[in-house]
Amino acid sequence: MIRYGKTTQQAIAAVSKLAEVYDGGKTRLSSGQIAEARGLSQAIVAKLLVILSQAGIVDGTPGPRGGYALSREPGDIRFWDIVEQFERQDNDKLCPFGPGWCGSGKEPCPMHDQFVKLQESTELFLRETTFDVFCIKPADV
Repeated sequence: MIRYGKTTQQAIAAVSKLAEVYDGGKTRLSSGQIAEARGLSQAIVAKLLVILSQAGIVDGTPGPRGGYALSREPGDIRFWDIVEQFERQDNDKLCPFGPGWCGSGKEPCPMHDQFVKLQESTELFLRETTFDVFCIKPADV
């Protein structure tokens, strides 16, 4: 089952900040700036940015004028891209009643079909939603 751990939430928060300021990579933010903007620990954000950089989601430049920017347009980065970096997919844990009921050769629990629909809906949302929802859009004139 897809679950949101704290690490994934923090990674999404960091990427969303970079999406807000995205201008093709000219504007770069430090891990401290991202952490402060999102109320996160700078040390954690720095670690997340390394993982996101290795995954090709962000681009980091060292040095005093360095920082982080998205490696591609926010509309090309899906929430799923972040989730799959930090979450293990475990379809055996779909049932809240545990493996002793569902998945143990017995009939599924009474809520099984609803949980499957919820799982499918959540995954579809993550696969379709991109970070362009965080981009600052100019007001209509």
